[in-house]
Amino acid sequence: MDHPIPIPAEIPKPELEEPKTKMNVWVKSAFSLLLYLAIGYFFFSSNWVFLLIITIIIVFHELGHFVAMKYFKYNDLGIFFIPLLGAYVSGNKQEVSQRQSAIILLAGPVPGIIVGIILLLIPGSDSMMLSETISLDEVAKASILLNLLNLLPIYPLDGGQLLHRLFLDNSQLIGRIFLIVSAALLTWVAISSGIYPLLIFPFMMITRLIREMQHERIEKKIEADGIDLVKTYDEITPEEYWKIRNVLINHYPQLRDVKPSPPYEISSKEDQVINMIQGLLQRNVIQDLSLGAKFLIMLIWVGCFVAPFFLDLSIGTFF
Repeated sequence: MDHPIPIPAEIPKPELEEPKTKMNVWVKSAFSLLLYLAIGYFFFSSNWVFLLIITIIIVFHELGHFVAMKYFKYNDLGIFFIPLLGAYVSGNKQEVSQRQSAIILLAGPVPGIIVGIILLLIPGSDSMMLSETISLDEVAKASILLNLLNLLPIYPLDGGQLLHRLFLDNSQLIGRIFLIVSAALLTWVAISSGIYPLLIFPFMMITRLIREMQHERIEKKIEADGIDLVKTYDEITPEEYWKIRNVLINHYPQLRDVKPSPPYEISSKEDQVINMIQGLLQRNVIQDLSLGAKFLIMLIWVGCFVAPFFLDLSIGTFF
């Protein structure tokens, strides 16, 4: 019976590169904003005030996510803008809870809806002009509409992510069906409305699904060797690193020219190997919401859609 050759004590695992500085993250965020504004201005140069207002609404929305993630101690936070489509907050954390995720996801659209309603309730808001063609009333309605759209139960919108985190995390099959249905809906919306940049989202979703299925096969192979992937890179032992590395070499064509261990030699593609291993590591999702808490969150979600109609603010009259 073959026995694995133990890794010599003096052979460590490769170290991670130095983490990105906060300055680098914010430089990239600022660059993405400038690119977003430049491309937006190219398409909306005749109504740059409208572009500026939409940008302010989006920034306010993303700041809600950012503040919540900052409060829950997420790392490497940054706000990144996608030209003609919107923005997102990037951050990471090894241990994620349902409660924190729900708060983070609602912290973007809910404040935007509340502010929009408050502005609409200001007497004479429809006659307060911010430009020759745009009134405070229209800005308020735009804020409500954009944030309501973001709460639709379609992945990767906030509403879709909320539904997935609350009810589908423990059901891989249903979660994947939900992802495919969301991609199909977004594809239909993009084609029927002629907003073709939206096709980026279903493409990314299907790519993610394929990547997850590939990762699942590799994870089963790694876990069969007794390696727990619910950990950070720092928690991986040198022996686990080199075992995982060998599995990746056997599964990814782009690593076929990397020599398996032993011998324990650092390859010119070692950074790529490290990134792949980090992609396999799993976050620990804490199921810390009771059925009553989930019901309360869903009431808030439904309330966001009901409130504008209750206040006689019909979405059909927004534009």
